[in-house]
Amino acid sequence: MKVKITRNAAKQLKTVLDQEEDKELKLRVYITHAHGDHAHYGLALDKPGSDDEVVSTDKEIDVIVKKDEPLLDGIIVDYLYVPQEGYVITNPSKGNHGDH
Repeated sequence: MKVKITRNAAKQLKTVLDQEEDKELKLRVYITHAHGDHAHYGLALDKPGSDDEVVSTDKEIDVIVKKDEPLLDGIIVDYLYVPQEGYVITNPSKGNHGDH
């Protein structure tokens, strides 16, 4: 599984993770709903389970994803300031370049 976190997202996520009391929690990216060949994603802090894979990123943030879920392989976690501030998760390898 491949997961990329942009510089903006890493900065925001490290702030959240540093403030968290439970240092065992990691970032989880999950599918909120899927239709056709693409999905919509969500973020949470969680601990990995037996159905999960922990993916290390080049930003020193580990990400939990569900094993064997093709729509999670290749995701990019970004943080945008405009038009609306917040996290954006896309999967260009699956043709998902943003919300529609």
